[in-house]
Amino acid sequence: MTNAMTTSTIDVNGGPIAITTTDATLPWHTAPETILFHHGLGASQPIWRRWTAALIEDYRLVAFDMRGHGITPVPEGYQWSLENSLADLAAVIDATGRDKIHLVGESIGGTIVLAYAARFPGRVASLTISNGTHKGGAIENLKSWQDIIAKGGMPAWSAHMMKERFYAGVLSTGMAQWYETQQASADAKSILAAAAMLAGADLTAELGKVTVPTLLLHPDNSPFIPVPVMAELHSLLPNSRLEIFADTRHGLPFSHATRCSRTLRRFLGSLAQNP
Repeated sequence: MTNAMTTSTIDVNGGPIAITTTDATLPWHTAPETILFHHGLGASQPIWRRWTAALIEDYRLVAFDMRGHGITPVPEGYQWSLENSLADLAAVIDATGRDKIHLVGESIGGTIVLAYAARFPGRVASLTISNGTHKGGAIENLKSWQDIIAKGGMPAWSAHMMKERFYAGVLSTGMAQWYETQQASADAKSILAAAAMLAGADLTAELGKVTVPTLLLHPDNSPFIPVPVMAELHSLLPNSRLEIFADTRHGLPFSHATRCSRTLRRFLGSLAQNP
């Protein structure tokens, strides 16, 4: 087994995007498949680290920081739109050097990877969406963000979001401190602009084009995306499987990374057995 984690940047739409690739697959996997992770608002690449243990022996893992998050800056004049977000994702996919990959997205990242799968199905081996949605108009509790940020800045927004993402006690002290700190470091204008973009998105008419095997992971108590919204998405994607996680909130892929990653591993294993 090799053990390689590499970081790189690519230039897209006038600015760099930071990418991390981890390839520690077992030596008999001469051409391992690639899983690409797309985080949501306020998050960054490391939220996927605890998914690694379940996947690293068999898959090449790629994650990136979206604009205004982690170590990816926002280029001057960058316009938040679904088309630009798809262009960013397409460039990262091209940078993997693979013709077809497994896509995993959470929250707004889930919406973006869903849109990509609808428009470029030939590049997608499978799709996994955690606490995401196909129609932003169904998202609840976004209207207060601008006021919270205006009054208390990003630290106040991050503190507010910690309660929306996680039940008390579900994270260790270190995990909670790390998440809140990195969340507060996100670019405020990007958070608000991307949230507005998401609220205006509706992929319902495109869902018939999504034919790849799809895994839907959803919390039972997200304050943003009610379970019936995810259930509707499940009903509109005939090649999908839905798993609801009890006693969880919108931070599901971080708070329950082990369970989520093992669920993904079983899902991908089933595809390999039934190609």
